Amino acid sequence: MFDFLTFLPRAVVQGIPLLLGSTGETLTEKSGNLNLGIPGIMYVGAISGVIGSFFYERANPDGLAALPAVLIPIGCCLLGSLLMGLLYCFLTVSLRANQNVTGLAITTFGVGFGNFFGGSLMKLSGSELPSIILTATSNCFRRSLPFADKLGAVGKLFLSYGFLAYIAVVIALVCAYVLKRTRTGLQLRAVGESPNTADAAGINVGRYKYVATCAGSMIAGLGGLYYVMDYASGMWSNNAFGDRGWLAIALVIFTVWRPNIGVLASFLFGGLYILHMYIPSGMNLAVKELYKMAPYVITIVVLVLTSIRNKRENQPPASLGLPYFREER
Repeated sequence: MFDFLTFLPRAVVQGIPLLLGSTGETLTEKSGNLNLGIPGIMYVGAISGVIGSFFYERANPDGLAALPAVLIPIGCCLLGSLLMGLLYCFLTVSLRANQNVTGLAITTFGVGFGNFFGGSLMKLSGSELPSIILTATSNCFRRSLPFADKLGAVGKLFLSYGFLAYIAVVIALVCAYVLKRTRTGLQLRAVGESPNTADAAGINVGRYKYVATCAGSMIAGLGGLYYVMDYASGMWSNNAFGDRGWLAIALVIFTVWRPNIGVLASFLFGGLYILHMYIPSGMNLAVKELYKMAPYVITIVVLVLTSIRNKRENQPPASLGLPYFREER
C-alpha cells in the first residue's frame, strides 16, 4: 500500500530547496535577468554554510550553542551566495555579457568551487569516507516543535519540519506580495518588462537589477544550505546535489513566475522527484527513470498550455535575458 503519511512529509522536505531556488530565480527574472547560474549558486551557498559550521564544530568539540550553530552557517551561506550574485550582475549588468553563457559559467564554477572546498574539508577531517558529517549542526536545523509528535498525523504533516522550511514558505509569500502589491514590486516588474520605459520614468534600472539578482541569489543559496543541513542530515558529499538547481528553474516556468503558487508547486515537484522510491517497479530501472522524468514533462506541458492560451500575465518578462543599453534609449 502507498503510505501517504510517510510520503507527504518527505515530499515537502524534498520540495523546500526547490521552493527557495525558484523563489530566488523568480525575483531575479522579474528584473529581466535570466540567471541560469542558480544551480551553481545553490551549490556555493551549501558549501559556504558547511565551511562555517565545520570550523565552528571543530572549535567547540564539547558541544554547540544552538544560536551560533544556526547563525554561522546561514551567514556564511548568504555571504557566499551574495558574492556569486554580485559576480553575475557585474558580468551581465555592468559589462553586458551574454546572460545565458554567464549563467552556465556560474553553474560550472559553483560546482567546481563546492567540490574543491568539499574535498579539502574531507582531508582536514581525516574521514575515511568521501563525505563530511555535521550531525550537531544538523540537529539544530532539524529541530521541530516539541509538541509535534503528540498531535499524530496533523503534527507529522504540518509541524514536524525544521525552521528553514517555514521561513522558505514565508519568503515565497512575502516576495509574491511585494511583486504584486507594492510600489517597489511594480517598479521591478517595469524594469523586467521594458527597461527603456522604466529608465525614462526615473527608475534606476541597474540598481533594481543588482538588488533583485543578489537578493534572489541569497534566497536560492538558502535552498542549498537546507538540502545539506536538513534533508541530508548534515552530510556533504561532492556532486550529491543532483539536478535540483535545474528543477528550481523549471519550477519558475511551471508557476508562471508567481512565488505564491510555487509553495504548493514545489511540494508537487518534490513528490514527483521521489515518487519512484514509493511506487513498486521491481528491478526495472527504466521504469524508475520514467518516474524521474515526471517534473520535466509536466513543466513542458505547462509551457505549451501557457503559450497556447497566450495570456500576458502568464508570460515571462518581455526583456528577460536581454542586456540593457542605456545609450540606445
